[in-house]
Amino acid sequence: MKDVVIIGAGPAGLTAAYELLNSGGEFRVVVLEESDVIGGISRTVRFQGNRMDIGGHRFFSKDEEVTAWWKRMMPLQGGSTYDDRVLGRPSALEPGGPDPEKEDRVMLVRRRVSRIYYHQKFFDYPITLKWQTIRQMGFFCTLKAGFSYLASCIHKREEDCLENFYRNRFGKQLYSMFFEGYTEKLWGRHPSVISADWGSQRVKGLSVVAILKDMLGKLLPGRKKREVETSLIEEFWYPKLGPGQLWETVAEEVRKKGGEILFGTRAVGAVRKPDGDIAEVVCEKDGQQTRMKTDILLSSMPLKDLVESMPDVPEQVREVAAGLPYRDFVTVGLLVPALNLKNETKIPTLNNLVPDCWIYVQDTGVKLGRIQIFNNWSPYMVEKPDESVFVGLEYFCQEGDEFWNMTEEACARFAIGELVKMGVLTSGEDVLAFHRERVKKAYPAYFDTYDRIDEVIRYLNEECGNLYCIGRNGQHRYNNMDHSMATAFEAVKDILSGSRDKSNVWHVNTEKEYHEERK
Repeated sequence: MKDVVIIGAGPAGLTAAYELLNSGGEFRVVVLEESDVIGGISRTVRFQGNRMDIGGHRFFSKDEEVTAWWKRMMPLQGGSTYDDRVLGRPSALEPGGPDPEKEDRVMLVRRRVSRIYYHQKFFDYPITLKWQTIRQMGFFCTLKAGFSYLASCIHKREEDCLENFYRNRFGKQLYSMFFEGYTEKLWGRHPSVISADWGSQRVKGLSVVAILKDMLGKLLPGRKKREVETSLIEEFWYPKLGPGQLWETVAEEVRKKGGEILFGTRAVGAVRKPDGDIAEVVCEKDGQQTRMKTDILLSSMPLKDLVESMPDVPEQVREVAAGLPYRDFVTVGLLVPALNLKNETKIPTLNNLVPDCWIYVQDTGVKLGRIQIFNNWSPYMVEKPDESVFVGLEYFCQEGDEFWNMTEEACARFAIGELVKMGVLTSGEDVLAFHRERVKKAYPAYFDTYDRIDEVIRYLNEECGNLYCIGRNGQHRYNNMDHSMATAFEAVKDILSGSRDKSNVWHVNTEKEYHEERK
């Protein structure tokens, strides 16, 4: 039996645990999870009978292995393409009805609607060239955007930063309206000082040309067979009770297959062999440290913390890892009777609720980055979807800053005030309940020492043969859930074949074809 230690019970860690235990090989698998919950940032938070999705998770991927895996774990619900019950109270939540926790675990097929809220007007996201967009922007602004885009086609900028990446694809006007302010909110840095790598991994297939091709494709025969940029998809899968339901299911399967998940257990150090391999992982639980033998280590903990915990690392490698930046994240959940937003789309919704899953807030006059409407992700996320709306307000910050350190009540008051200012709520008195979630190191960032990250990767690959870095934080790469899972698949393939190359693990989400936008 080979002892395998996996750090982190998020998508990457749990996928790796399941795949190893399901491989037929002889592995003793232990997963170390610092918190007391499953799923990492893909968890579902329960609050007074309602559920919050941390960050929003669309289940859509062009990776067939990932798609088949999801479907095997949680099959698609039968019936119509779109869940008909979105317009009515879910029968599973009726008084005296079956317990939703004990229902068959299934995926719903959801309608994808995301828009930009800018100067109290809605714009499609990604931006479309429909008449409504032109009307909202105004004739002269649209004309300016058109000439700006043509100028960007003639004069391409060197893509040495994220700002130039966006301007090459959309022109200066659209960039300044719909990308610049939001990006600076997200990262706390202007796009001119952020690496273009972020755009290459997150919005690589999105451009004015892609939007035009998509619009034309919808008018032509054979629409269903055409290739669509992931940013332009119209439907996606979603677990009935949120993404955490999937990972709780996977965790149960891991335990059934003999795997062990240790909660409240943090990896704080490592003991290395003379050849550089990891021999033991130093764990801490309730202030007490123990050592755990390992033949193979898969780490989804932040790359920065992993290198810091390892002995005998060259100073220059330690310096680069220590300087890798992160952005932290706060979601404020508000339960309200209704939103002060009119559904002017042709999409039917219960109580005329706007149909958006996400609303991107471009206005720089507020700190708020995005609004999630959990009713629209799944009606089962809200205890009384016909009587109330549960929204998640997403803020980007740094651990320890003024916003992070606010009390929960002060943070909720601040968030409510911004919604009133934006006209999304008529009054703060309408709020029925609130809940705050804070997430450390939610977003690996692409500045500071990031441009030297290859030095860290090279060292770990060459000197630590039995170490596999997987997942978003494990690779310091702004991966989506499907990409994080793919790193686990590739690592397990290497383990089973005996390969120590690991380049395939690090090459996930570096291809030119784009999978999904920020979540």
